[in-house]
Amino acid sequence: MSQPQLLSWCRQSLVMPEDVGTLLPVSGDASFRRYFRFTVDQRSWIAVHAPPDKENNQAFVDVAALFADHGLNVPVLLAWDREQGFMLLTDFGDQLLWPLLDADSVDMWYQKSLAAVAQLQAIPLNHAKLPYYDSQRLQTELRLFTEWFVEKLLDYSPSRAEQQRIDTVFSILTQSALAQPQVVVHRDYHSRNIMVLPSGELGLIDFQDAVIGPYTYDPVSLLRDCYIVWPREKVEQWLESFRKNYWPDEQPATLLRDFDWMGLQRHLKVLGIFARLNLRDGKPRYLDDLPLVLHYTLSVARRYKEFNAFAQWFDEMLMPKIVLQSWYKPLEMNV
Repeated sequence: MSQPQLLSWCRQSLVMPEDVGTLLPVSGDASFRRYFRFTVDQRSWIAVHAPPDKENNQAFVDVAALFADHGLNVPVLLAWDREQGFMLLTDFGDQLLWPLLDADSVDMWYQKSLAAVAQLQAIPLNHAKLPYYDSQRLQTELRLFTEWFVEKLLDYSPSRAEQQRIDTVFSILTQSALAQPQVVVHRDYHSRNIMVLPSGELGLIDFQDAVIGPYTYDPVSLLRDCYIVWPREKVEQWLESFRKNYWPDEQPATLLRDFDWMGLQRHLKVLGIFARLNLRDGKPRYLDDLPLVLHYTLSVARRYKEFNAFAQWFDEMLMPKIVLQSWYKPLEMNV
């Protein structure tokens, strides 16, 4: 794909002359999608190149329609060339939630963000037509930790006994996820995938991997964001407010355990994904976020007796290798 091709397609899609408008790159993400802003005078749109052999563009289109039908702010799809993987979307601007979060504003923004999660979770499952976050999908994700983080990034090969210890944790986390109430899940709901529109409303992006899955998945993605950290006491307060407002029949202790264990599953997966983004995709910037993800992982693993053996193995066998990595920095915080 060349930018001139995409620029010409944007003009054709909007029925504009061939000599108007500019196309400039905007920040990308961890996928193979590339984003550009198509600007004509004072108007702008987002042009996307999502290679159809690497991205599930039909899922993006379907999930966008589902979310919009249920009152969520998502970009409107104005044009789509299925064969080339070109899309033209309404422009949400450049204001991510992430840089707006500070001690004074975070309560308000998280209240809004959790309200949007509740909107997602209120979508009737028979309307969703989404894949389930089933055992196979959960296990496949967890194995990214072993393959990409442990074996490839740290160059450590677990013994058979060690692998059995890892597999036991994977099994516990998978069973916990499947036992939770199942709802519509965005699946990558964090402060870099939430836009703040000029109206102050939130806009959702990067939702094409939505599934039907555990009710704690999106809350833990938001409240234990891999790019920003808050004290555990604050996180538990936000979680309890979410419970009271939207899941009042759930016991606080049950929700917290489900939340912690779902977070452990997610963060083990993310360790593998960030390692893969560096090693396979040439995106080393994600290594800078590994220390926080590690801290989340170990904080939960050390907190529950079910994971004591895993935490001990991690401390004894992996941490000596981790502390030698150029990206490693210790984090001392209550998370």
